[in-house]
Parts: sequence; C-alpha cells; structure tokens
Amino acid sequence: MSTFDESHPQGVRGLFTDSDRPDQRVTVMLAAFEGWNDAGEAASDALKLLGKHWDSKKVSTIDADEFYDFQFTRPVIERNTSGQRRIKWPTTRISKASVPGSNLDLILVHGVEPSYKWRAYTAELVATAKELEVDCVVLVGALLADVPHTRPIPVTISSDDDLVRTGLNVETSTYEGPIGIVGVLAELGQLADIPTMSVWAAVPHYVGQSPSPKAQLALLNKIEELLQVSVDTHALGEESEAWERGVDELSTEDPEVAAYVRQLEEAKDTADLPEATGESIAREFERYLKKRRKD
Repeated sequence: MSTFDESHPQGVRGLFTDSDRPDQRVTVMLAAFEGWNDAGEAASDALKLLGKHWDSKKVSTIDADEFYDFQFTRPVIERNTSGQRRIKWPTTRISKASVPGSNLDLILVHGVEPSYKWRAYTAELVATAKELEVDCVVLVGALLADVPHTRPIPVTISSDDDLVRTGLNVETSTYEGPIGIVGVLAELGQLADIPTMSVWAAVPHYVGQSPSPKAQLALLNKIEELLQVSVDTHALGEESEAWERGVDELSTEDPEVAAYVRQLEEAKDTADLPEATGESIAREFERYLKKRRKD
C-alpha cells in the first residue's frame, strides 16, 4: 500500500468535480466500525470527531435485531440528560454533514461490526450509498502492528478502483488473510461501481487499548488531505502528546518493554532511511555504472 500523493491539488473531490462546474456537489461516504477493524477505537473515534465538528444530522439507522448477537455485543444502560435510565442498543448510525465553504457533503457511517448476515448488512449500506448519490466511499480502519509509539503513526491508503488509484496515486492492497466488515464493504462497493478506498492506521500493539489519540489524529490528518478540508484537531493534538508522554513513562519502568521499543525504533528508522528505498538503490547503481563507463 502507498501513501496519498499530497501533490494532487484537489484530493478526492478533484476526481468527481467537472472542471466546467467547480461548484457541483460531491458526496463522500466515510465509514468506520467498532470491533476487529478498530484498534484503539481510533477509526470510530475519528468519525465521531468529524460528526461533532460539522454538526452531522442522523438520516437513518440499520436495525440491530437482525445483525447482532446481544450476548456478544451487549446493549448498555445509561442515563440521558434528564437523568432517566435508558437502554442503548448496538446499531449503525448514518448521518450527513455539509462542509462549510466547500462543495463537499459527507455521509458518516458509524457502527459496530455485526455478528450475522454480513452480506445483507453491507448490501443495505451500499443501497443507502446509492440512494444518497454517494460519489466515493472511504473506509477507515485501525490495526495493531509492530510500530513504535515514539514515531509518526503510519497511515496507508489502498484501492482496487482504477479511477482512485490513478487519480490519487495509490496502490491496490496486497493483503491476503482474514478480513473484517470493512473488507467486505470494500468489495461490495466496487461491485456496485462506487469508487472505494481504504484508509488504515497502524496502532502500536503493546498499547492497543482505547483511546489511541495519536492514531486517531493521524487518521484525521490523512482524511483532511484526502478531502482537502480543515478540521480543528488542536485539543486532540494535546491529548496525543500527553498519551505519548504517558507511554514513555510506562515503558521506562519496564526494561524489557523499553528494549523492545528501541528495537522497533531502530527497525523503523532503518526502513525510513533514503538509502533503504528501492529507488535510491537504483539511482546509486546507475551512478556506479556511469562512473565505471567513464573510468
């Protein structure tokens, strides 16, 4: 997978805006699901922040009874603002927001990975996307990975859609193995001829519990680049710094953890060195051949 090409001037919107009609509306669906696809709840928390930031309004939900095992994904009881107790059932909330000062409308899908009938569940989401005239689907996820908490959180983008890959200079995923509801929705979106991409953050596995503000911030920054929008993440940035300081303190208290973090840092820094990239190696080899011919 490759990162988003920041040289692209208009991001996702540029793929769907007619140059003769720059003000035409573009609708992008952003979807995240709690559970297996959501390490540290970074993806679902990122969408919650976007919904609050742009004051999204609910347009529909997906009925919980047909898709969830309530012994596994249990409802919770809580008090509302008036102090009354009520049961909150696991569900999928679909809301809409318009980004001020732009031609962008967002459809935000926030749910819990279902227990049953994944094909029916994702078909219902795709039908909703069609009904709302969605131009593009962006699936947001987070996975546990061997990355150090002291370095920038890696965020990768992939797509099987030719328009997205060419327009945004991203690659198709090479992953093979078990998938979550995000992977199923990605395939159904493609089958329905809706350009679809996946955005994943890598969360340090040794601190994978919720919350994960640094991963959440990394996802939001990537979404800003993709959509060419601005989101107020100042408070989240402070939370991210505090989180990193807290993990630093915990790791220094355990020599084995500290040694492991240093090992991850060395591996990451080596991989990021210019001389470690294929392009750099090729350039060096070319220079060597030229020098040899001259000699």
